Amino acid sequence: MTDAFIRPDVQMILTMMEASDAPQMSDVTPVEAREMYNAMASMLEADAVEIARIEDISCPGPAGDIPLRLYDSQSERTEETPLVMFYHGGGFVIGDLDSHHSFCTYISKAMDLPVIAVDYRMGPEAPFPAAPEDSIAATRWVAENQETLKLKLSGLVPCGDSAGGNLTLVVGQALAIEPASVPIVAQFPIYPATRMDAEGGSMDEFAEGFVLTKESMEYFNSHYAPKDDNIRVSPYLGDVANSPPTVLVTAGLDPLRDQGREYAGELIKHGVNTTYIEMPGNVHGFINLRKAVPSAQMDVDKMIAAWKTLLEGL
Repeated sequence: MTDAFIRPDVQMILTMMEASDAPQMSDVTPVEAREMYNAMASMLEADAVEIARIEDISCPGPAGDIPLRLYDSQSERTEETPLVMFYHGGGFVIGDLDSHHSFCTYISKAMDLPVIAVDYRMGPEAPFPAAPEDSIAATRWVAENQETLKLKLSGLVPCGDSAGGNLTLVVGQALAIEPASVPIVAQFPIYPATRMDAEGGSMDEFAEGFVLTKESMEYFNSHYAPKDDNIRVSPYLGDVANSPPTVLVTAGLDPLRDQGREYAGELIKHGVNTTYIEMPGNVHGFINLRKAVPSAQMDVDKMIAAWKTLLEGL
């Protein structure tokens, strides 16, 4: 148990989930877990907002074409613009372009920026290093294909939640070592997984009953990368000092909270322009719970305001 603050609307959804007789994701196959996740998202997530441009496209990857989805609040752009590269969450096992579609429409409209979501390969069919390889390849392709995208890019901004937050940090580090033809100007990890060997603290305090469980994390890791010995599995092992300007967000009731806090601390310690925001009383996955947890929308807007502030200051 925990004595941490829990918001009333968060408590309602936790009580509802506890009373449900649905199986845990860790008790079903990955294919069934994906179906459960998308069904849950359709019930709990806010509706997509209307924007001018949504296109399903693809790019070459290490093992075939990588599906992408382009979002833009404007039907066409004549001036240079940053672009958000979005990598979805889901433990590297579940999630896809549709699970985070509503969120991508929202950030494109709220930021007035183009967004490209990446449908990277996942475990167990394609375990590590498939996800980071696809994410890096897609990001490089976007930088090199502005004419195809009908965009003039001033910079790229990796962004993602949970597993996608991990990929955000991995892409930021990889493209710091070998830059793409368009620079990474910022990164926006949302409750990121930064190390696979984390123990104690929030990992134990919120191990059960707060949406993401310790058991489900072990399930995801077993299908993706059970070893914590590579910087593209656990970016805390990499060169944190060369990270781009960062807004890092955590949730107060999240097993991953402490590793996000620690990573933000390392960024600050190494002199990286860093904004750290923790959303008290909210749970892992809140960006996909905005219908069920109305206060999560305020968290998303607070986060986006910080993103805008950072980009405006560059």
